[in-house]
Amino acid sequence: MPNFAGFITIDPKRSIGSIVAHVTMEEVATDELQITEHPVELGANITDHAFKKPADLIIRCGWSNASLAAVIGSVQGLITALQGGDAFGSDYVSGIYNQLLALQESRIPFDVSTGKRLYTNMLMRSLGVTTDEKSEYALMVTAVFKQVLIVQTRATTLPPRDDQAQPQSTAETSDAGVKQVVVGTPAPGGWQPPNG
Repeated sequence: MPNFAGFITIDPKRSIGSIVAHVTMEEVATDELQITEHPVELGANITDHAFKKPADLIIRCGWSNASLAAVIGSVQGLITALQGGDAFGSDYVSGIYNQLLALQESRIPFDVSTGKRLYTNMLMRSLGVTTDEKSEYALMVTAVFKQVLIVQTRATTLPPRDDQAQPQSTAETSDAGVKQVVVGTPAPGGWQPPNG
């Protein structure tokens, strides 16, 4: 019996949040490692730390009014226009464009799935659209994404000052009252601190 396992492939579903593009022309991903450099008196710079920077991603993709979803959307838009609704922006690609703008404006991190990887906690830094005579009924976008690092913060309470071994170093800050500024006076041999 022949082995067909090598012929079966499952392509990941490309998506921007919940929005799936009709066509993806280009995906450019950048993963960077930040390596610290500190100058020393003699020799080359030294490195004492490295950390991974958030991922950057650029996607060029598009949608068309010639798709089945667009045809269904056009019928719904026509019905809306006939009922006295606004026909502007009621075509399929305008609806997708509005969804992309809403996703960007929400500033809520979302997932982006490419052909190679799933990116989590992404925000859309920019959304570029060009419309000309050839692309009037299509939506071609260049979207730039940046991964955001999300941390959890916690509040804690310190033990009472009397229970601390070195309260002058470890206790919470306290109000020390109002302080007065004392101005020093120049002396013949240079500046001298104020007396007292």
